Amino acid sequence: MLSESGLQGEVVLIDDGSTDNTLKEARTYQEKCSFLKVASHKNRKGITDALLTGFNQSEGEIFVFWPADLQYMPEDIPLMVEKINEGFDVVTGWKQGHYGLRSFVSFWYNLFCRLLFGIKVHDLNSVKAFRRDIIEDISLRKDWHRYMVVLANDLGYNIGEVKVKLYSRKYGKSKFGFWRIPIGILDLLSVKFQLSFLKKPMLFFGFLGLILIFLGFIVGGLALYLRFIKYEGLRPLLYLVILLVLSGISFFALGFLAEAIVSLKEEIRDIKNKLVK
Repeated sequence: MLSESGLQGEVVLIDDGSTDNTLKEARTYQEKCSFLKVASHKNRKGITDALLTGFNQSEGEIFVFWPADLQYMPEDIPLMVEKINEGFDVVTGWKQGHYGLRSFVSFWYNLFCRLLFGIKVHDLNSVKAFRRDIIEDISLRKDWHRYMVVLANDLGYNIGEVKVKLYSRKYGKSKFGFWRIPIGILDLLSVKFQLSFLKKPMLFFGFLGLILIFLGFIVGGLALYLRFIKYEGLRPLLYLVILLVLSGISFFALGFLAEAIVSLKEEIRDIKNKLVK
């Protein structure tokens, strides 16, 4: 594919703790093919860690994430690289084809992502091509490879897409299951929280604190009214006032701590950028 397209590159194959002969076969081909690199994990760590291992092994300026189950054909890679050369920083594949329940889940997941993050591409969880700079600028936690486009978009990188045909799986078994749905939703909300509220945490925690303190004063006023006007003192209302006010103050304190952490994080990022330059 590389020679036919005129591209110069390398193939980095990551064996993520396989228990069959995958690694042995890969090492055999590595000796025969000068463009092939092989890296392995002793234990299964997941796609995100496998990608990070591959990025560390790579020497190019454009990375392409391509699963090895042949659901995507490598002939589409030049189209994505061409899009990068047009000026885009990230190019994601827009899957063309049906793949059962995953197609239904993927539709709603991507719709939710577009509404939540304002990204206009159709498919965020597909094959991708992107510049090396992006991996150096974003932080990927476990399973956050799915949100690479979201994180890059938040930093101002240009996002594009190309249509890629999806084929039936020939090898291996899908890891998709019911529990991937709630886990994906929680991860998505976690990313949203970090990209929005944690940039100005006092706005979030301080707002909650104000609401709780305001409710505490309202309940306190009601308690005073019942005690001195109606002569019907209710001790549980006193406990509720204490709970609301103390909770509000706690949220304020949490907001101040979060602001300090965010400021420290920004200082570390500035130092890192200066060292890179």
